[in-house]
Amino acid sequence: MSAPVTGILLAAGQGTRFGADKLLHPLADGTPMAVAAARRLGAAVPRNIAVVADAESALARQLSQAGLLIIPNPCALEGMGTSIACGVAASPDAAGWVIALADMPCIPEAVIKAVVAGLERGADIIAPVYRGRRGHPVGFSARHGPALMRLGSDTGARGIIAAHADSLTLIETNEAGVVIDIDNPASLGEM
Repeated sequence: MSAPVTGILLAAGQGTRFGADKLLHPLADGTPMAVAAARRLGAAVPRNIAVVADAESALARQLSQAGLLIIPNPCALEGMGTSIACGVAASPDAAGWVIALADMPCIPEAVIKAVVAGLERGADIIAPVYRGRRGHPVGFSARHGPALMRLGSDTGARGIIAAHADSLTLIETNEAGVVIDIDNPASLGEM
């Protein structure tokens, strides 16, 4: 029997465009950006992992306190794909994965729950879409585990999604948070 759907929070990026430790940057309510994203993921997904560059960092400690299992990615500098691979390899028994980004703290819990529910109902790949733009998080069924574990570079799972576009389920949403990625301080104004 497989484990439940597992959330993977990608938190190993360098955040160089932000100009500071982006993932620990406090939001308006004082919560660090990555912690806010972790809490939303944790409220919607039964089992969660945070992939970080350094398991001993302040970020790793805060994400652990938020209830996520910490998985270090020694290849973090090689790109997002390596972090996805690390997270999936740490949970190979999962029924599927919900891949979320630590710099997207505005995704509503209800949208994440809809992605999980879609996987539980048999969706192959599932993602929200806002005004024609595919957003996050993206859910993958267990059959994609081997391909996800082979990922490298900074393209993430785009190639897997493109190769299986015919089995991509899109969830229409009015929630702009699914496409708001905080890449630089100016992006905070979009929240």
